[in-house]
Amino acid sequence: MLKTMKYRLKPTKAQATQLDNQLEECRWTYNHLLAQRKEAWEERQESLSYYAQAPTLPALKEERQTLTGVHSQVLQNVAVRIDLAFKAFFRRCKAGEEPGYPRFRGHGRYDSMTFPQYGNGCQLTDGVLKLSKVGAVRVIQHRPLDGTPKTCTVRRSSAGKWYAAIACEVETTPLLSTGEAVGIDVGLISFSTLSTGEATPCPKFLRTDEHDLKRTQRKLSAATKGTPERAKRRKIVARVHERISNRRSNFAHQESRKIVNRFDVIAVEDLSVNQMVHNHCLAKSIQDAAWSQFATHLTYKAAYAGRQYVAVNPAYTSQDCSRCGHRQKKTLAERVHQCACCGLTLDRDHNAALNIKRLGLQALGLVPRSSGLQAGE
Repeated sequence: MLKTMKYRLKPTKAQATQLDNQLEECRWTYNHLLAQRKEAWEERQESLSYYAQAPTLPALKEERQTLTGVHSQVLQNVAVRIDLAFKAFFRRCKAGEEPGYPRFRGHGRYDSMTFPQYGNGCQLTDGVLKLSKVGAVRVIQHRPLDGTPKTCTVRRSSAGKWYAAIACEVETTPLLSTGEAVGIDVGLISFSTLSTGEATPCPKFLRTDEHDLKRTQRKLSAATKGTPERAKRRKIVARVHERISNRRSNFAHQESRKIVNRFDVIAVEDLSVNQMVHNHCLAKSIQDAAWSQFATHLTYKAAYAGRQYVAVNPAYTSQDCSRCGHRQKKTLAERVHQCACCGLTLDRDHNAALNIKRLGLQALGLVPRSSGLQAGE
């Protein structure tokens, strides 16, 4: 399986300028290839492919000499990105979704470049990342590379920081079996409630830093467009967003690691977060909780550790009684489950977690469906 190792880069001012120039050349190439496809279809009803566009790159370098400052395989990867964008566009058209035609990238709107073959144009050695046409860039290497490096992506964040993400092919290292299974119900009051009854409070990182974010955004709005002052304030706003994002990601990593270390079987709700955020009353809180990010971390960590991960249908998990199965409708304001049939009384989220655990075990075939609801207890 692939594992991505992310490192912070500390380029010199000259190296940062060179990296910015390379991204700008990649952006120009992206727009040029997009214009080629658009023109070919409008004039000749011809749909260009990657294999039709990639061979034109050498001739393009002769016309635009600045492209020689970018590694050849990085430019080829730009053509790959265009091809993937159009494949996704046609897939959405076929599925009846909103198509979203690939758009041209404005200045500063292209923020990453990929070396598809590690060792060809990029190599990490002793805390230094050697990049083609840039040189040796200092790296904050907090951990060594794990496995066989395959690709390297250099990215510039909106706050102007540089990162390198190296994808490595690694062998799974199963953890010792614990014999335990868990169901996890996520929420806005408690970030996660386990079927064991344990609950983790929702940290609400965005709400915590909302005052700082509003203050910096007001100053940004007051600055005149196109001035150096506005560019400076935009970076300050980006840093606040980045700080919130880093805290949220760190929290999701820590919580998912604790769960993977403890349980052999992990069952979670298969939530459609994109549809849930249409509720304008809860959208900000749902996005701040980052349930999808938490589920993503659980998925790959469970696979790497040899654990079983299953996403179950969340329908009625909060309304069904985990003991007898009686379905009783509840509003979001009702936080305690009180069964009118069997008399079970417990926290609403704990009851849902027990149902999720039962459904997960049944989906994996670890308990027969005829075993009833007691398997969730």
